[in-house]
Amino acid sequence: MTLTEQLYWGGAGLIALWLVVFGLALAATRNGAVTPGPATQEFGTDPEPPGVVSLLGNNWRGVEHAAAATLLDLAARGLVELRQPGDEPARSTVHLTEAGRAAPGLTPYEQRVLVRVAARAANGGAPIGAIAFRDDERAASWNTALRREIIAEARLRGLSRYRFAPLLSSALLVCAFVPGALFTVAAIMGHHGVRGAIFVGVAPGAALAFLLGKALGERATPKGLERAGHWAGLRAWLTAHEDFAQLPPASVTVWDRYLAYGTALGVTSLTGRLLGFDSGDRRRVWSSYGGTWRPVRIRYPRLRPGFGGSTGRLLQFAAAAGVVAGALCAFAILRQPDWAVAVDAHDGGSLRRPGLVLSAGWVGSALLGLVVAGKFSRWTLFVAFLAMMPGNFASGSHGWFRDAAAHEGPLFGELAAIVAFGALATYFLALACLERREPYTITGEVLRLESRKGKEVARFLALDEGNTDLTTAWALPAASQDIATGAQVRIRVSRGTRTIRSVELVRAAMPEGDRVKAPKQDAP
Repeated sequence: MTLTEQLYWGGAGLIALWLVVFGLALAATRNGAVTPGPATQEFGTDPEPPGVVSLLGNNWRGVEHAAAATLLDLAARGLVELRQPGDEPARSTVHLTEAGRAAPGLTPYEQRVLVRVAARAANGGAPIGAIAFRDDERAASWNTALRREIIAEARLRGLSRYRFAPLLSSALLVCAFVPGALFTVAAIMGHHGVRGAIFVGVAPGAALAFLLGKALGERATPKGLERAGHWAGLRAWLTAHEDFAQLPPASVTVWDRYLAYGTALGVTSLTGRLLGFDSGDRRRVWSSYGGTWRPVRIRYPRLRPGFGGSTGRLLQFAAAAGVVAGALCAFAILRQPDWAVAVDAHDGGSLRRPGLVLSAGWVGSALLGLVVAGKFSRWTLFVAFLAMMPGNFASGSHGWFRDAAAHEGPLFGELAAIVAFGALATYFLALACLERREPYTITGEVLRLESRKGKEVARFLALDEGNTDLTTAWALPAASQDIATGAQVRIRVSRGTRTIRSVELVRAAMPEGDRVKAPKQDAP
């Protein structure tokens, strides 16, 4: 065995050894079992806040509904007020009280929730649906910070700890890249080039580090397991009340902190669903632009031809549709029955396959259109090859091909396709002409900014003009600068393609309470 082979086998052995040690560490640090206590309505002396209870109730894996539970706890303590004007819980509103405007002694995550609510309810209150964020990144960042702060509070109370000790996790991380070092030396000695050596050196370590990162998290302390058992008893007591799960948020005035703990423990399904601190419903966004809060429905024209297209692109699409219509028309008129292709049969005779001719004309017309439109790719060629496979045109199973090939003049389907592509070409030409008109000017507030597949594809920008409860998203070119949700802008648009030609900032986005000044915490 050569030295190069020894290095490769040594690296493989180290990977196996690392996986064994990693497995043993996982087994040794798995979370203990929670023994539910008897059903009880007591919180106990110095009870943990609902945000921390959400971590204990989820077996230290997450803090689902922690923000909603914290908001209800703040309401039970008189810092915020929840009102339900009618019989519909979704129309409840949240208001900041005088006590909440100067609330001392809050934990960082409680302060985070209060600041978010205060930012949305600054002008006399806001619908509970307005608490949700308007974009995914901000919602994810806010909730990640909330989780870190709740975990820090749980550690401070002695209820949670790192799953792996810092020394163990550091040692596993460093050792994960040792096999790659052996692979790199072996690759260099084997004359595989610098790129190959770097790849075989980094790839194993990156994969092992990914496994390690997925395993890092929290696990219970003995005290944490004991307190989790107590809260499991409270969950059992709350679950015994059949109507508790459907209590609205405003019922906190009756149930006090029980509603907050029930939400943290996953008992109150309705309240947890209505009080969302996530990215919200992308098709229904609450807006106060214009003076009053109201829900604005958003339509996204994903299937609209020419949406966000420039004049040059529209002319290109018009030419492509015209080419398809012209090619189909010429093929349908010139086609003759004797064009069928004759091939050798198994018995020595010949077999005519008219379906091959038809498909060649149809597929060829489509390919010409894709080439003109600039949409041709290797996958297009692969699909065309599948469409032209001889097995698709066996006369025994597709007898209609013979009848179609013998038909005099264009087929009904060909006529329909010619008319459709001709209309599409006319439509794109009309849009290109409309693009030459002076753009319209619109002023409003940015509700949402949604990305689409592809780096060069225009993004959706939903704008609230303040005079309607229904809006259709505009196309913001990919090269345009990012616009913060909540900003008031003046845009110049082309109505035909709904393309934004220019954007002028009228007023920057108001703070949404997604950032608070809190002590720096170690990442879990």
